[in-house]
Amino acid sequence: MTNASTVTVCGEGLVDLVPTAAGGLSPLVPALGGGPFNAAIAASRLGAPVKFLSRLSTDGFGYELVSRLEAEGVDTALVQRGPEPTTLALTSIGADGSASYTFYIEGTADRMVQPPESIETDIACFGTVSLALDPGASRYGELLHRLSAAGTFIALDPNIRPFYANDAHKAFLESLYPSVDLLKLSDEEEEFLDSPTAPIKVITRGGDGVSIIVDGKDPIEVPGRKITVADTIGAGDTVMGALLAQIARRTGGQDVRAAVAAFSADDWAEIGAFAVTAAGITCSRVGAQPPTAAEVAEF
Repeated sequence: MTNASTVTVCGEGLVDLVPTAAGGLSPLVPALGGGPFNAAIAASRLGAPVKFLSRLSTDGFGYELVSRLEAEGVDTALVQRGPEPTTLALTSIGADGSASYTFYIEGTADRMVQPPESIETDIACFGTVSLALDPGASRYGELLHRLSAAGTFIALDPNIRPFYANDAHKAFLESLYPSVDLLKLSDEEEEFLDSPTAPIKVITRGGDGVSIIVDGKDPIEVPGRKITVADTIGAGDTVMGALLAQIARRTGGQDVRAAVAAFSADDWAEIGAFAVTAAGITCSRVGAQPPTAAEVAEF
């Protein structure tokens, strides 16, 4: 994609240990993941120029994470490396294909990140586990506020997991909202976080599509797509990546905040339909495998 705004995704890359069959003692297969990692790859596959900011281990898993980012065209110049182990997420798949996770996070590399004071980017995205584990969470929060104050368009995907679904994390997220331009939530997160406000709020509703609320106006409802679900791993991350890619494409060479403020309801309906279609394709595949822009166009 030429003349597109630059996207920087900030947060963890980790390894999901995914069961090969039903049952608590099924063999586990490692899969590269993490909400920000998946969103960065999705945005890159969908055509955006993407950088990834994180701290990744020098262990074998960390090597594979960096290699995958580079193979997907993601700029890794902002990725720090360290001897701490890679975060692990033990995945459980429900009968309906839904995924749940147990995290192994003590002393892992991503939470030790030391972000630079500032970065050159038009759009920055934050979220998931990296905003729940200090010292990295506080450092990312400070960077988010600094970038916002400098005029960067900020996207936030809290991606609440059970181990940080608590009042302290809610309060931390509340401290970030004033600097956020786009907030993506699931319908469950919308309820848990007490319906937070943002200039643009995108609420995902599983198979029912998404609702997009701009400046507190009536929601723009985008229906879901009919697909056969393999699993839902990476679906929400694909939505985030698709939103970032569409905003990047539509605002290249402009002030992103000003350009996005001029989007019409039809623009947002098109962006939402693109995101829903991309997520549907991901759900039709095993694991977090977001589509390319060409695949979305062909769907």
